[in-house]
Amino acid sequence: MLMLSLRRMRRSVRGQCGRIVAVALLLALCARGEVFRIATFNLENYLDSAAGTRPAKSKESKAKIRESILALRPDVLAVEELGSASALLELRDSLREAGLDLEHWQLLVAGEADIHVGLLSRFPFSASRPHTNETFLLDGRRFHVSRGFAEVDIQVNPAYRFTLIAAHLKSKRASALADEAQIRLEEARLLREKIDSVLTANPNANLVVLGDFNDTKDSESTKAILGRGKTRLVDTRPAEKNGDGSHEGAEQENRTITWTHYYAKEDSYRRIDFILLSRGMAQEWLAEGTYVLALPNWGVASDHRPVVAAFEAQDK
Repeated sequence: MLMLSLRRMRRSVRGQCGRIVAVALLLALCARGEVFRIATFNLENYLDSAAGTRPAKSKESKAKIRESILALRPDVLAVEELGSASALLELRDSLREAGLDLEHWQLLVAGEADIHVGLLSRFPFSASRPHTNETFLLDGRRFHVSRGFAEVDIQVNPAYRFTLIAAHLKSKRASALADEAQIRLEEARLLREKIDSVLTANPNANLVVLGDFNDTKDSESTKAILGRGKTRLVDTRPAEKNGDGSHEGAEQENRTITWTHYYAKEDSYRRIDFILLSRGMAQEWLAEGTYVLALPNWGVASDHRPVVAAFEAQDK
């Protein structure tokens, strides 16, 4: 038993030392401007004024959202459940006043009347391909992808560029027209078509697919997005950075805290917000800079918690 305990202690020390070295390297790269961060955050009805059953966002909630984003300091931010362009610009300007300048922006307006997907970026968009009129047949009825898919190319520096696709799939709220899970699956299949289009043109493409998928990793819809084989996306699986260094090995690592959403109807906490990577983009991914933000009173901001991933700004 003593020998077993000593072995576990040595593994723990090696693990802690490895993490310390990785964090130190990440900080050094950040200091040289060689690292950038990508985040996604469902803002839960970030509206200027009430729309239908959706209330206007309170000042307290907006302040907590700003606090959360400033804690992450992303260079590129995808947001879901955003109202009008004025709401996005108000958020951008409030972040700028607090010291985070995400100059470039895009609002994707698709079929959903009240909430949309938005993008803020420190880097310019070198190309934009908004997908706002995607449709599918289900039980003999034609449906639109209600929030569409935002697709942009982002130029980080003269030598490094990546493609980002942001999505907000059908919620778990019941639909009178069809099964909500089947609607979400059909949306996911269309999203996968966009992914395959990028990777067919360039199998080594730097591609990030992120957003609120409204289901867990083992669901049929999320599996459809991930894909399979050589073009299967890499799940960054952000977890809380809570100082718990007791996890050793892949099986133990799965005990880290990864939930991103509180679902009041089921009184449950689930991971439904994702940052997925192509194999090309995964070469630049920095796991030590990837996490779920854990703040006191997080729920004042939203029913979701934001996630962020870090990357080196050069092809590997």
